[in-house]
Amino acid sequence: MATAPDLDHPVADPTDAFRQEARAWIAANFPASLKGAGNALAGIEGDTQPSADEEAWRIAMGKKGWGVPTWPREYGGGGLSRAETRVLQEELARAGAHNPIGGMGVMMFGPTLLEYGTEEQKKKYIPDIAMSNVRWCQGYSEPGAGSDLANIQTFAEDKGDHYLVNGQKTWTSGGQWADKCFCLVRTDRSQKHAGISFLLIDDMHADGIEVKPIRLISGQSPFCETFFTNVKVSKENLVGREGQGWEIGTRLLQHERSSLSGGGSAGRMNAGDSVPGIAKKYRGTDEKGRLNDGDLRMRIVKHDMDTRAFALTLRRAALEAKSNQGPSAATSIMKNVGARITQDRAELGVEIMGMQGLGWDGEGFSPEELSQTRTWLWGKAVSIYGGSTEIQNNVIAKRILGMLDHK
Repeated sequence: MATAPDLDHPVADPTDAFRQEARAWIAANFPASLKGAGNALAGIEGDTQPSADEEAWRIAMGKKGWGVPTWPREYGGGGLSRAETRVLQEELARAGAHNPIGGMGVMMFGPTLLEYGTEEQKKKYIPDIAMSNVRWCQGYSEPGAGSDLANIQTFAEDKGDHYLVNGQKTWTSGGQWADKCFCLVRTDRSQKHAGISFLLIDDMHADGIEVKPIRLISGQSPFCETFFTNVKVSKENLVGREGQGWEIGTRLLQHERSSLSGGGSAGRMNAGDSVPGIAKKYRGTDEKGRLNDGDLRMRIVKHDMDTRAFALTLRRAALEAKSNQGPSAATSIMKNVGARITQDRAELGVEIMGMQGLGWDGEGFSPEELSQTRTWLWGKAVSIYGGSTEIQNNVIAKRILGMLDHK
């Protein structure tokens, strides 16, 4: 028979002590000048130098291990439980602080290496990722291998103690600023999937590597074409075994989609840049404080509800992943929903601002308005990168709904 709870002596929250620790540490280490600022250090779209406060915050969080809170302490992580990590996120948000540790090393490569890497590889690469000391880029897509990624032709020729890599990659995010690259290469031309291996390129500035930025409609150039010509790579940089690249690469994509589904503007609905806040600024309100445009008001409410429901779903998914099996095919659902919400927000922003949301340059537009235009154009790529919406739909149909091809 179940025992009724003792209302006079409620059970203490086991994370209370950690909450106090986290709150005190953040108060002592987080620079006040960064309150409310975004995470510029974790992005790929620029080569700007961090300020002294940004650098100090990165170093502090990196040394504490809280930039990658659930990663093992022996590799520079925080070693926190999921419950403690949730508390840490809440306390960072409470202080208006961001996590300065990020990038592709954290989003994709680090979690994958923790699963498939040797002990030597983990000790060599993970601590620098946990500190954001290096930038990683991803060598996956090729001109003839986008949706059909298994068609890659970049070849790593076995030369005894090393490989000689030749080929071309495209859409290499941040390739012009990266220090290292995790790369899918072909080591066997006689087999399609089983001929692919996962290789680490230690120096993106080495002889034989040429990177050419691709200019996008938004005016930015975060993606590149990357050419490898007789690039020598040690066999110690092979992750897993030869021919295991498709398995490892697919696992990495699950980590990527898990990260992308929670990124973007969908996860940053604070009072300063929320759609309702922008609408009130540009469209005005009636005597009751409501937006004058009733139709727009309803569409904003629906978007806000979708955004908040999505955030709660992401949190629930994280809590359900306590088995430590990592992300599943369900990340494809999250990625598609996150992309739609992000694009919907950008479309609403342009509509709300009207002509002021269509400026490109020159006088008459605020920095926020010019940013809105570029964000709207850049957002068109959200449903393409990290696996297009159509590819995610295929994954959902086959791996979640069990819909197999029949001839």
